[in-house]
Amino acid sequence: MAKLTKAQLETAIRNNFLSFISQTISQEMEIDVLPVSASELAVPCLDAEGNEKWALIKVSIPRGTRNGAGGYDPYDGYTANEDYLDDLKEKAQKKADADAKKQAKIARDEAKRAEKKAVAEANKGLKELRKIKLAESKEDEQEDNYANEYAPHELTNMLN
Repeated sequence: MAKLTKAQLETAIRNNFLSFISQTISQEMEIDVLPVSASELAVPCLDAEGNEKWALIKVSIPRGTRNGAGGYDPYDGYTANEDYLDDLKEKAQKKADADAKKQAKIARDEAKRAEKKAVAEANKGLKELRKIKLAESKEDEQEDNYANEYAPHELTNMLN
């Protein structure tokens, strides 16, 4: 038996998975699975509103990352899974931190608005108080003017 190349071995694995996925979906869901490339299958499906959509399933056999010696460091699915889960945890933590900051900002803004409203109401009260005092001072001034202008004449007329 002739020795197979890496590409031939990878193609055989990919074809086995594509065949398994195609047969399983066809039998379980009773729908057509259409090959659209050497590594992809298209599956018709419906969205929640009954519109036809397509699910595209791609099977790839990763070789790994290139190393400096002209070859590849083998792909490690377990490490990739751990990295993915760590990324999800990090994103969830960042989202939680951002939500906490947002809630704190909302609380600060509400307190600031309440303070501004209280200051505005206090200023409104002060303006009303100033108006009342101004009105009172005008009345007092008018009384003083009356007393200064008319009282002496009336007093003189009374004496005569």
